[in-house]
Amino acid sequence: MSADFAPTNLTDHFLIAMPGLGDELFGRSVVYMCEHSDRGALGLIINKPADIHLPDLFGKLELPFERQDLQHTPVFQGGPVQTERGFVLHEAVPGAEGESVYASTMTIPGGLEMTTSRDVLEAMSGGAGPRRVFITLGYSSWGKGQLESEIGENSWLTVQADHSLIFDIPVEERYQKAMALLGLQPWMLSPDAGHA
Repeated sequence: MSADFAPTNLTDHFLIAMPGLGDELFGRSVVYMCEHSDRGALGLIINKPADIHLPDLFGKLELPFERQDLQHTPVFQGGPVQTERGFVLHEAVPGAEGESVYASTMTIPGGLEMTTSRDVLEAMSGGAGPRRVFITLGYSSWGKGQLESEIGENSWLTVQADHSLIFDIPVEERYQKAMALLGLQPWMLSPDAGHA
């Protein structure tokens, strides 16, 4: 392999925990990758609900909650970093000149955005805002080369993200459905990620 090969960019992909990954938070997790570069990676776990639903979160923020379509939607544990902070993954909402209408927004190739500013929540509280949303407390991150190392150690499988898994599939089915994107079922993989 040449020294100038292009590293794989896993932005807009899922990381799927191998069955043998025993970590309490990351075991059987599916992580949506918002950003992956040579500096590191940032993602949100999409299948670990927290013990709070959106109306409760908005109540804690002293915001009304007018979105009847999201009344029973859980907030998720996005990862172990900044667990007191909210991260809103949503369909792109283009404003003037193609930029997002919200203040602190990361545009993710593939049609999604991740917003950390309160303005998206304020829009939702009045019944507006993005139609499809996924909200986490905290996020997952990897330093330079860390994710590549974990993939090399058979901790994760990777696959191009299917956004319907984030917004439409019941939480308890997301791990299995993510595996199915690779044509796999969890039982097909040894729980022991060993090396020959």
